[in-house]
Amino acid sequence: MIKDYIFGLIDGVAACFTANISWSYLVTTFWFLIFVEFPRYYLLDVIAAARRGLTWKSRSRNEAIARRMLFIEKPLVSILIPGKNEGKHIYNLLKSLHEQTYNNFEIIIIDDGSDDATPSICRDLLRLGKIDQFYRMAERGGKASAANYGLMHANGKYIVHIDADSSLDRDAIERILIPFYLDRYVRGVGGCIKVRNTYDSMCASMQALEYLRSIQIGRMATDMLGIYHIISGAFGAFETQTLREIGGWDIGPGLDGDITQKIRKAGYKVRFAMDAICMTNVPVKWSALFKQRLRWSKSLVRFRIRKHRDIFWSDKNFSFSNMISNLDCILFDFIFNYVWVFYIITLIFAATDRLLDIMIIGWIIRLAFSIISFGVMQCVSERASSERRLFALLIFHTFYMGYFLRLARLIGHTLELFLYSSYHDNWNPRKTSSIAQAEGL
Repeated sequence: MIKDYIFGLIDGVAACFTANISWSYLVTTFWFLIFVEFPRYYLLDVIAAARRGLTWKSRSRNEAIARRMLFIEKPLVSILIPGKNEGKHIYNLLKSLHEQTYNNFEIIIIDDGSDDATPSICRDLLRLGKIDQFYRMAERGGKASAANYGLMHANGKYIVHIDADSSLDRDAIERILIPFYLDRYVRGVGGCIKVRNTYDSMCASMQALEYLRSIQIGRMATDMLGIYHIISGAFGAFETQTLREIGGWDIGPGLDGDITQKIRKAGYKVRFAMDAICMTNVPVKWSALFKQRLRWSKSLVRFRIRKHRDIFWSDKNFSFSNMISNLDCILFDFIFNYVWVFYIITLIFAATDRLLDIMIIGWIIRLAFSIISFGVMQCVSERASSERRLFALLIFHTFYMGYFLRLARLIGHTLELFLYSSYHDNWNPRKTSSIAQAEGL
């Protein structure tokens, strides 16, 4: 019923506004949508999903062999859970960990200077044998500091880093470890993050759709091309020796993208495990989401453009795949944002009398692209039936992706580019940010 309504709306509006519009007009007016966004964010997703379907047999066979190798060796895995004031989330996460199909792991919680009941909760859990190690930082040092402290005490061959407000599907640990046994050069694997509190608000629902498109589908595509560039901080796995070799996590924001790039620069591979599912809570208020995306956007400038700029010329850190991985991120998430501003300004001055038509037709084009993307999601998702009801929100999602997130990125990039504002973000303690700035981190 909803699907028929949306398609009927599209047909009706299209008939009113596009009766006398030629293909050449569409191309010259909507070139940004057609030649920039469609190939990178929609066509590539379709190709990746098709390839995944065509290689299903060989992939399943190789993964079955890798799984047997994993369970024959059955290495110890150290699960690091750093965080501040996360006591209320720990129980749900531990419940999902103790239900895992792979169970040879130790659980290490690092409290980053909490001022709530987290310390007493974790000490009780330690006494009851629900966790293996607990460390409390008397003074808050930031997430990277807490994770590195856990890394110092880890005994496992592999590290799994998880955000405290997350929970895992029963086979998530097993699935995130399998890529290590598919290729011995793989030293980092990212899990697939999905939204747990999808229907708490419209804001959360928009993010649920975004995560499906940008993480499960988008990272499947970049992984296929060998340019996967961010192991999510919410759920990622690493070889312990490699983490220690590269010096662990640097002070963030954006420490997840940074650690991924450090692994790549060390000459190793990173992979995306799209079937290793981690459910996490997202902001339910637009103001909180906007602040989060400002922080994420600042990290792109700070790390990819400043800190890791050395991969754009030939030295010991250079490789073609590293260059393309970073360039893809900078080009589409940074440069094209400013190109988009130029595009919008040009439209306003060049077609003032047809702005309403252009806005509606642009919305129709974006909606059509989003429907294609949603179809891809339904083909590859492990919980497609429960996610199907999100289809009705596609009519709003074009504004969320095309305007809200783009505005947040533009502001975040500009603030960091000219004012180095990430060093003054409360997300990290001022003391650690000052040290990071002095050392160029």
